[in-house]
Amino acid sequence: MIFLDYLYNLPNSTEGIDNIAIETITEVPSLMPLILFFSFFVIFIGGISRQKLRTGTADYPAWAVISSIATLLVTLLLTIQSGFASMEILIIVVTVTIMSAVWLFLDKKTSEV
Repeated sequence: MIFLDYLYNLPNSTEGIDNIAIETITEVPSLMPLILFFSFFVIFIGGISRQKLRTGTADYPAWAVISSIATLLVTLLLTIQSGFASMEILIIVVTVTIMSAVWLFLDKKTSEV
């Protein structure tokens, strides 16, 4: 079992589940951005598909804003404790939220003119 010493450091589970998650995120730095990316697109694509089934059309900018705000709230909750989401991730999520809001406000439909 000596060869396993350099393969992976097992998380320390004596201090709670949050430390296990922080150590896992430390070992796999792309885990948290991928989780946030996944949550954004699940809300975005799920909302678009349900709206298309119901009305026949979908409002892409509105669903982008809804999914980015939901992702922003999750990111803000993850930044409460150090180690879950870094400041760079928060800045990227805030930027995506602002850009999707700009897309919504600048979007003009033919029915709204």
